[in-house]
Amino acid sequence: MTTIAKDSAVLFNYTLTDEEGTVIDQSPEGQPLAYLHGHANIIPGLESQLEGKSAGDKLQAVVAPADGYGEYHDQAVQEIPRENFQGVEDIQPGMQFQSQSGDQVMLVTVKDVNDEIVTVDANHPLAGKTLTFDVEITEVREATAEELSHGHVHGAGGVQH
Repeated sequence: MTTIAKDSAVLFNYTLTDEEGTVIDQSPEGQPLAYLHGHANIIPGLESQLEGKSAGDKLQAVVAPADGYGEYHDQAVQEIPRENFQGVEDIQPGMQFQSQSGDQVMLVTVKDVNDEIVTVDANHPLAGKTLTFDVEITEVREATAEELSHGHVHGAGGVQH
């Protein structure tokens, strides 16, 4: 039986919940997520807990913020003058925008808005959260040479070219 190791193509179903047990995300019914193990395609805390598992295995992986989407950083919350959002009439909390600083492009989420200031947060929405993944591994196989050269899984659950 093939176990998950570097360069494995892995398909798995999952349900992701936060500390309160609220479902944040899950794989659609009959559509497992595919990834290439050992290539930073999924968060490190989940990838490390899948290592050595096989098709048919079920597990609950609890991932601390440092091994997930990082710690929450207060300095990533910024107040931006509203006039910087020219062309956007109705700015609402929860909206997301791309922000560019030098070569770096970030996704920011609007936290608060008034007539003059828009408060945005550049933290990942799941930063600072302990995450629980309920996982069922559906397939483990050796990745093809093409998948390895592209850095991702092709076909069902993977990238379509």
